[in-house]
Amino acid sequence: MTTAGHKVELSILELGRVREGSDRRAALDDARDLARHAEGLGYLRFWLAEHHNMPGVSTAATSIVIAHVAAGTNTIRVGAGGIMLPNHAPYVIAEQFGTLATLFPGRIDLGLGRAPGTDQATLRALRRDPSSSDQFPQDVQELQMWLGPVRPGQRIEAVPGSGTEVPLWILGSSLFGAQLAAELGLPYGFASHFAPQALDQALQVYRERFKPSPQLAQPYALVGVNIVAAPTDAEARVLATSQQMSFANMFRGVRGLTQPPIDDIETYWSPQEKAQASQMLACSIVGGPDTVRAGMQAFVERTSADELMVVSDVFDPTLRQRSFAIIAEARP
Repeated sequence: MTTAGHKVELSILELGRVREGSDRRAALDDARDLARHAEGLGYLRFWLAEHHNMPGVSTAATSIVIAHVAAGTNTIRVGAGGIMLPNHAPYVIAEQFGTLATLFPGRIDLGLGRAPGTDQATLRALRRDPSSSDQFPQDVQELQMWLGPVRPGQRIEAVPGSGTEVPLWILGSSLFGAQLAAELGLPYGFASHFAPQALDQALQVYRERFKPSPQLAQPYALVGVNIVAAPTDAEARVLATSQQMSFANMFRGVRGLTQPPIDDIETYWSPQEKAQASQMLACSIVGGPDTVRAGMQAFVERTSADELMVVSDVFDPTLRQRSFAIIAEARP
């Protein structure tokens, strides 16, 4: 549990968002520049998420983007937040992350999710069976085996991969992931930045049922939160409209690029879209330094999080870097 005087770790979740008027290469380079900036601000991790068939997200080939970011930084941990394991053979993921761990020793994390991170048609293009997610617990343990030491008589080895012991995390937004992380004794990340409904219950289940493992002696909870920070509350509210518009567009079935902020979000979304987006974005803090500090403090007190994984969807890369600098300064 987080105690007074304990500084909460801060990390960043990155989707390599493609902005209107920009392109995919710029999105990938912006991600690397942000990681370099975050490293100087004392952020612990920089994670990239696997999403497919989304024009505004450039991190589908997650392990390759991790290599791009890790090569441009020196100390920050870089990882997957997460790899959607049902989309892949565990053996291939062991080779990919074993290679990353060999190139960037002691800096690679592997967060694992059970959702496909895409739609049914794209799932077919990935050559995956929709029922693959039923195998998730077994796949996690198989992956753990491939990344562990080679056992006597083992005929198949992940090269590179075996013996790298890349730290695994279970990520989720339901009680299923919480139970699995507890059972396997792994750190747990909750996706409250877009699916906050089960947050408190999932953390309780995880902590109550946790069984120590060789990787982890006691529960460790990472919690997602949206934070848009600016010098003033008013400016932050304007900057936050980029994310609010992308959520409204999602409900409209429109998958576009990140849009520049607008002065009044009420002119953009319908009352129903506002209600849906507000529910998904319930774990959000938007404001100037004092508002952000108070909001983070309250959120940490609510969750007893060991670490906050921050999403700061700001359109302009310079203002986005500024947002993360204000957040780092305001950390509880």
